[in-house]
Amino acid sequence: MGAEHGSHVRQDGAWIGSVAISISKAWTSKAFDIQTKDLGDNSQPTQQFFGIQTTNGGRVAIFAGGVPLVRDGIVVGGLGVSGGSGEQDQSVAEAGLAAL
Repeated sequence: MGAEHGSHVRQDGAWIGSVAISISKAWTSKAFDIQTKDLGDNSQPTQQFFGIQTTNGGRVAIFAGGVPLVRDGIVVGGLGVSGGSGEQDQSVAEAGLAAL
């Protein structure tokens, strides 16, 4: 398994707890090649990935704000955003994805 590389930026005044959440969202979207909001939809009771958030030492994020970074059809990384509502986090993540 290759080395993990990453970086993060925290807006002044943003919750410190959001740092770990955004990193988990980025990791999850890369680890499973899926947006975290979609994984969240598929991890509800009666759905195929129910309970997935309890795996990987609790590192799996199942709420909006994580998107995989895809280049030439291959997931090469993940982008995670945290600190707002799920809808806000998802919008910012999608804007970041579009900017790349």
